[in-house]
Amino acid sequence: MLDIGWSELILIGIVALIVVGPKDLPRMFHTLGRVTGKLRSMAREFQHAMDDAAKSAGLDEVRRDLSEVVSKKNLGLDALETAATKFEKWDPTRSMTGPQTPATQAMAEMRAAEAAAKAKAATAAEIAADADFDHEPPQPAPAAAVASGAANKE
Repeated sequence: MLDIGWSELILIGIVALIVVGPKDLPRMFHTLGRVTGKLRSMAREFQHAMDDAAKSAGLDEVRRDLSEVVSKKNLGLDALETAATKFEKWDPTRSMTGPQTPATQAMAEMRAAEAAAKAKAATAAEIAADADFDHEPPQPAPAAAVASGAANKE
């Protein structure tokens, strides 16, 4: 549609009033309305003719087949939507596994204890390595320096 605001319509009305005159203005609007109505009916008739031609040529069936081919299910988008919905509902704080059997629970506890022991050993090794790295053992003084220091004291 045309992008005409109220200010443009008022300007067009004033120009039409000046050019056509107040006497012939109603007749001009009547004629303009009839022409617009005829144009709309011609456009509607053309659209119906094009729809009928498409139906007779079998394009309606092609369109229907194409929409089936491009459906969400055929493209796999329904599975994507399901996965997205599951992800949105996922609660990371809730356990993903179901109820555990006693054997599974015991194995989980054993693995957790092993992991804790490994972490404790690794931490102790890191602390020892850091202690060795940060604090170098004192080096003995050279013998000449010790002798000269002893001579200076006397």
